[in-house]
Amino acid sequence: MEKRNIVFTGGGSAGHVTPNIAIIRELNKEEWNIFYIGSKSGIEKNLIENINIRYYGISSGKLRRYISFENITDIFRVFKGCVEARTVLRKLKPNIVFSKGGFVSVPVIIAAKVLKIPIYIHESDLTPGLANKISKRFATKIFTSFEETVKYFPENKTMFIGSPIRREILLGSAEKGRKYLDFHTKLPILTIMGGSLGAKKINETVHAAIEQLTKKYQIVHICGKNNIDPHLTDIKGYKQFEYIHNELADILAATDIVITRGGSNSIFEFLALKIPMIIIPLSLQQSRGDQILNAKLFEEKGYSITLEEKELTSHNLLAYLELVKDKRREMKISMNSYSKKDALSFLINEIGREHNGRK
Repeated sequence: MEKRNIVFTGGGSAGHVTPNIAIIRELNKEEWNIFYIGSKSGIEKNLIENINIRYYGISSGKLRRYISFENITDIFRVFKGCVEARTVLRKLKPNIVFSKGGFVSVPVIIAAKVLKIPIYIHESDLTPGLANKISKRFATKIFTSFEETVKYFPENKTMFIGSPIRREILLGSAEKGRKYLDFHTKLPILTIMGGSLGAKKINETVHAAIEQLTKKYQIVHICGKNNIDPHLTDIKGYKQFEYIHNELADILAATDIVITRGGSNSIFEFLALKIPMIIIPLSLQQSRGDQILNAKLFEEKGYSITLEEKELTSHNLLAYLELVKDKRREMKISMNSYSKKDALSFLINEIGREHNGRK
């Protein structure tokens, strides 16, 4: 049987890459040749090359919502990226292009449209990012993590399917997680994650409150690259990591409460694992506000509580943790009522159906 070709794109943050990796791992490698187009030096390059997928880097500009001279120069970078993406796509002749958004995806999608290649887009956040706002007119099909997001896209080609969650994250062992951490069962486990690069304010607040925190919790603190505090390495019941890869599923299986940013991929994983959350979204000074909206909706549905970064202090952190402990049973009930969609299997089937319909 002749193998089919698929090109993935998306970058700028791990959130635009992780779902692509989840799909890549599910595709039958005997049926598909898999390629990735991203920026020449973005986070996606290392993530994709680490899983041995052929990677093509192109020029890309940054999509800004404010006035800047760089907006003018970036027009030329985007145009150059379109030319480079078209060259790559003509060479690879993919049956489909799948995009997770981010500014690097726009030239790829424009080039794919010119070459009449089917384009699938998945939007993770409650409201679409600027890249997907531009790309929606070129898409063949659009999928969303949130049901409320469908209204932002053309009705005739948009479908709510949920978030494509990594299979391996659902297969952890709490016993293995506690053994790896050398934790016991007498105190609950609190896992703190600040995103792929960590979070300075969260890290500082946790460090300042570490004495009080370790009286009530055993703590896993994923603090980001170069953010480990050497003065805290010997504290009993407190484990610091720059990042965790292979053991993450086991650690999350053992976790009772999680403190997290408001990135869609992460919070949907915690929802699937039924872990009560304190969400500390990126502020408007750090983002377009998507994490704030994600957190607000999750709180409204009873899955989490939100602590704004501007309100983040040691006192408030401890108070919100007590609030979660009080509301933990209610959160679990709300999470149990969530009808989990297997978005990953759905996307694999849709990708196969698109190709079969075009043979």
